[in-house]
Amino acid sequence: MKRFVLVLSLFSLFFAYGCQKAYYSTMESMGYDKREILSDRVEKARESQEDAKEQFASALERFKSAVAFDGGELQTVYEQLNDEYEDSKGKAEDVKNRIDKVEDVAEALFDEWTEEIKLYSSAKLRQSSQEKLTETKKKYSGLIKAMRKAEKKMYPVLEAFEDQVLYLKHNLNAKAVAALEGELTSIRTDVDALIKEMDKSIAEADSFIKSLE
Repeated sequence: MKRFVLVLSLFSLFFAYGCQKAYYSTMESMGYDKREILSDRVEKARESQEDAKEQFASALERFKSAVAFDGGELQTVYEQLNDEYEDSKGKAEDVKNRIDKVEDVAEALFDEWTEEIKLYSSAKLRQSSQEKLTETKKKYSGLIKAMRKAEKKMYPVLEAFEDQVLYLKHNLNAKAVAALEGELTSIRTDVDALIKEMDKSIAEADSFIKSLE
């Protein structure tokens, strides 16, 4: 795995210039086929969702603490909430980027697989490979659907976080803190729903990775 990560970092510049075909060709020449790259990217997307889930839960706890504010520097409360919002935003962006990378290599893998099936001389082997491709695509479809659904759940929460942080920034007083309390129930509900979708997506990722082994 360490060698794989090292190779990925050496060729990271390929992404910046959109040289995906060259990247995959280079990786394959070093013994890493698209199937292995897909498995690795799904694993990284899964890990990014785990991180995001923990961060959003942390942000919710910080909002709860802010609502319980009982004296002190409101500027400090604002800064803490803003830090949680920015961290959550960063995790959300990472999740999206990881899923995008999964989609990219999956598309390349399935295109290649479809073309290579045509090369079989044996009808029996061709049919077997086609069935395996269909099965893999079906599992992948469930995976990417779950991942995108979980991703979309993050944005309403981020918007709510941002609204409350901005309101507190513009009204550093007890009234602004009280306003947070009015939104806490809605935010908690959204975060709980997000975590449930994240858990489903993570389970789908685990299942898909296992199917590629």
